[in-house]
Order: sequence, then C-alpha cells, then structure tokens
Amino acid sequence: MNEIKVGLIGFGNIGAGVVRLLHENRQTIQQKVGQNVVLKRIADLDITSDRGVDVDDSLLTTDVNQIFNDPEISIVIELIGGYEPAKTFVLKAIEAGKHVVTANKALLALHGEDIYAAAARKGVEIQFEAAVGGGIPVLSAIKGNLAGNRFTSVFGIMNGTCNYILTRMTQEGADFGEVLQNAKELGYAEPDPTFDIEGTDTAHKLAVLASLCFGTRIDFNSIHTEGITGISGIDISYAAEFGYRIKLLAIGKRTVDGQLEVRVHPTMIPLHNPLADVNGVFNAIHLTGDFVGPVLFYGRGAGSNPTASAIVGDLIALSRSITAGIQGRCNAPLGFMDDAVVNLPLKPMEDIVTSFMLRFTAQDQPGVLASIAGVLGKNGISIASMVQTARHNGGKAVPIVIMTHEAEEGAIRAALTEIDSFDFISEKSRLIRIEDNLE
Repeated sequence: MNEIKVGLIGFGNIGAGVVRLLHENRQTIQQKVGQNVVLKRIADLDITSDRGVDVDDSLLTTDVNQIFNDPEISIVIELIGGYEPAKTFVLKAIEAGKHVVTANKALLALHGEDIYAAAARKGVEIQFEAAVGGGIPVLSAIKGNLAGNRFTSVFGIMNGTCNYILTRMTQEGADFGEVLQNAKELGYAEPDPTFDIEGTDTAHKLAVLASLCFGTRIDFNSIHTEGITGISGIDISYAAEFGYRIKLLAIGKRTVDGQLEVRVHPTMIPLHNPLADVNGVFNAIHLTGDFVGPVLFYGRGAGSNPTASAIVGDLIALSRSITAGIQGRCNAPLGFMDDAVVNLPLKPMEDIVTSFMLRFTAQDQPGVLASIAGVLGKNGISIASMVQTARHNGGKAVPIVIMTHEAEEGAIRAALTEIDSFDFISEKSRLIRIEDNLE
C-alpha cells in the first residue's frame, strides 16, 4: 500500500497529541484515506524531553530543513505558534511544493493573505481548522455544508481561559486574581496569560472566522479588542440581577448598509440564550445564515486531544485529495474564490449601536442621580432601568447601575467623560455592552 508522508514542525503538547492520534487510530485513518498516512520527520529544538508518546529516535531532528528538503514529504504540519519563525517555515514549506496544516490563528490573522497567495502560486493547499475552536469543526462547516448561505452574524465564546475565569467568578463569587492563578496551576492558562485575558487570542480567531463568514479581508489591528481584566464581582452580580451573564464575546455582524461590525469585549448575554450556559473551558460559536438560520457549535476549544482531532481531520482531507489526484482548491482557502474576496468596510466603534450597563461610583448625596441622568439625556441616551444601593450611609461612595436603551457608543463615551469630571464621582465609570439579539 502506498504511503502519504508527513513532516511535523513543533513537538509540544499539541504535537504530541497529533503523534498519539496518528498512532492509535492508524487503521481508522488508513480506512478513510485509502493509503497509510505516515510521520516521516518531526522537527523541534528539544528532541530529548519525554512527551508521553513513543517515537522512533530516527524521526526526530533539530534541523527543520530536513522536512523542507525531503521530496517524499508532501504535507507539513506547523505547530510552533506565534508569528516568527512560523511564517518563514510555512512559506518555505509552500515554496517546496508541500501542502500545509496549521493551528496558528495568530499567524493567519496577521499574515494570512500572504500565505494564501503563496499557496495559490505554488498550487498547494493550506488547511487550518484547528486555528478556531480547537476540536469544533466550524471552519470546515462554513466552507463546506453551509457554503450556500450568506452569513449575517457570528458570535463566539472562543477562549477557554477567559470562560473558565468568568465561570468561576459567576458561580462561586471568586476573585479574578485567585481564579487566574488556579487556571495556571491547572494548565488552562499560560504562565503569561496576557494574550488570553486581554482578548488578543479571541481577536485572532475572530479575524479568521469573520474572513470565512463574510468573504472579506480583516485587518487584525482594526478589531476593537477588550479583555476581562476590568470585570469585577460587582459587575457579575448586577448583570445577574438584570437577567444576564457576562462572557468574553467575539462579535461579527453584517450591517444593512454593507459594513461589518468586528469586535471582542466582555458582553452581557441574556440568561435564556444558550451561549449564557457555555461554562468552564468549553467554547461555542453561533452562526446565522440566511437559509439555514441559527446554528450553534459547541465543544472543547483547546487542549491536546481536541486540537489534534482537528489537525488530523485537515491532514485526512489533504491526503484524500492527494490519493484522488485532486489539485486546485487552494485558490479558495477562505471558502470564496480569490477574486471574490473583498475589503468590506468596518463600522467604527463609536458608531456601534447597542444597549449598555453603566456603573458609576458616586458620593451618596442629593442631586447626584439627577446630574447623571441629565448628562445621559443631553447625549440622547434613554434609561431603561436603574439600581442604587446603600442610601443614607453617611455620604460614602455607592454604586449606581443604569441599564440603557440602545444608543451609539460614541454618545455613551462622551457622556461618561463628562460624568467622570464631576466631583461626586469617586472612580472611573464602567460600561459593559449588552447583546439581546444574538441572531
């Protein structure tokens, strides 16, 4: 039986999962491809540490060029992550005429256009299912069975670290710092969790996901990105009181005027919406297509085994193409023909219209509420409901929480700037956006 030979760059936790899956399910994969899929070379700077999988030493190398220069290797899996040297390695593999599988959402978010163009020139394919949602097969669904739809929106909880932290804070009233430390100990958070908790990882994934949904190039640096470091227990409590749960949400919407909303930030989601019940390290992605309607994908968004599942799924898809002698799909890595991919304008954040929860910390004295309401009214912001606690406490600062009707973000920010200048405001005011209609 013929063999399809594969080179693996990066032998960390996920790489070890790929090796384990290829070994344990070797017969199943052969039955689905029609050929044996064989790892011929594994390149990593560290080839001595125990990964918990049995690997013949002859497969291991610290010289990545042994993969690029081997004419028998037809598929390269890149799993080192980051921008460089990952970009250089992927482009070298493409230049050598090899198909590529990657889980590198950061690389694709910033340099995807260059990589897709290089693959098209060389007539090879690039697959990247594991870049978004770990083991959740959302990208292949968008490019495959759902390809007949015109998507109007995509919403996603796409970072397990943040979702784990917010879940613990919500269910247990735990402190952010305490839960973050626990997440590191459990392996849910990196030693430096900045990319996760500041929303960057989610924004990388949204850039890839929105490109596929809307057939457009997304400038990663134009995505409005906020993390969860500013969310406190009091925010979570008031959100629950109003019937909401706070999640770090990736949002992509096609507006009626042809613009796109592409943003990542903590968001209040109604308790009755399924996304509100996505807890722990799980991810969920909600799509709305014009014919299929709403579709929800749910599963483990990270981890060695789920991510390996997606990577090997891409590997099988490429192996089937090789077995069948099929070429030419590389000109549609985003699911659209290359000449149909456009540059849709992104709606400025100040023009975004949604509802808000506003939290003020003000001295408990007469006239405070009237002054706040006056500034909101002057900026065209209508109050839907309000909570003020701890009256008659000797003039100490108390929280005032206001739910607004829909308003422009620019108007909200202008109002908060003026309100924060008042002497009776003790802390910088907080806003959390609300998404009531997740379709």
